[in-house]
Amino acid sequence: MKIVAAIARYLLGILFLVFGSNAFLHFIPTGPMPPGLMGQFAGALAASGYVYVIGFFQVVPALLLLVNRFVPLAVTLLGPMIFNILVVHVLMAPASIAPGALAAILWFILFWHVFPALKGIFQAKVEN
Repeated sequence: MKIVAAIARYLLGILFLVFGSNAFLHFIPTGPMPPGLMGQFAGALAASGYVYVIGFFQVVPALLLLVNRFVPLAVTLLGPMIFNILVVHVLMAPASIAPGALAAILWFILFWHVFPALKGIFQAKVEN
């Protein structure tokens, strides 16, 4: 399981480093905006500059995963990001959900591996 978790950590780190860095460096060519609601949503993210916030919160945890430091923190930061990726694709572009689903699978593998470090945030009450 340790090897599987390490592979998941590296793949998730590379995935989010590449796509998060693309928000700043624009090295992956983008075609025209998708039609419909997804295009409007992507256009609003780009026009508002919110893609830079998203990119930042993808690159920082990705670097943490790749250098194997603060992995539980990186998993915690990427969880909501992956959830939003899945929700956006389910609601607006279901045909292109595969990369988000892959990220979710890798995240769950890594989450399972670091769960002992995260047990405290799942406590209903703080014991004094």
